[in-house]
Amino acid sequence: MTRQPLVLHLNGAPGVGKSTLARLWADRHPGTLLLDIDVLRTWVSGWEDDYVAVGATVRPAAVALLSAYVRNGGSVVLPQLLADPAELDRFRSAALETGGRWVEVLVEADDVAARFGSRAIDQPHLEAVHRLVEAAPDDHLARYVDRLRGLVDTMPGAVRLATTDGDVEAAYAVLVETVRDAPG
Repeated sequence: MTRQPLVLHLNGAPGVGKSTLARLWADRHPGTLLLDIDVLRTWVSGWEDDYVAVGATVRPAAVALLSAYVRNGGSVVLPQLLADPAELDRFRSAALETGGRWVEVLVEADDVAARFGSRAIDQPHLEAVHRLVEAAPDDHLARYVDRLRGLVDTMPGAVRLATTDGDVEAAYAVLVETVRDAPG
């Protein structure tokens, strides 16, 4: 009997550890596609000129990539802030329609603004994200957190994963348990 492919969506505000946990998950689960849409944006020439618009244009490609990978029996980890219910549903539907098992995890942190501010800017797309947040109103990250919590609260089976700055292994251990215990 073959295992149902897993599609693990790590949702959350910028800087809470979605990408870090996703890389760790992929490293420890060989064959898993690490589908980081923020990195995918950088594959489009001129992405620096309009990071937001490029994100909108690459998301359908990301859905198609997810669908193809799951249809062929592969698992996917998706570290992506998805606060729009319709956008989130496109990814979830693609996973389920191609035979995947969707697990929704909201990665949280106590002080999102401090975590974001202390994050290393060690990849080109992170510079763009930091510019966007710096140009936004002061309560921008807090509003995202509230919006994501409200969204996740409407999703049966979704799990909140509290993280502590610098304790990646503890968060990963809880993530492993979460996936193991998730329905489906």
